Amino acid sequence: MSFWASITNYAVAIREFIAPSYRPERHYMRGPGPACARRGGGSFEARATFH
Repeated sequence: MSFWASITNYAVAIREFIAPSYRPERHYMRGPGPACARRGGGSFEARATFH
């Protein structure tokens, strides 16, 4: 590994320690998924009724 690559990796590690870039919306699914549709016998959109 080159010197500059090491410096870059350390800088990224320090930045993540100070201000983490974790965003829950990137990791959690929103709404019912395909397993729910299979259990229910259809898609959520087909059963949903909005007034």
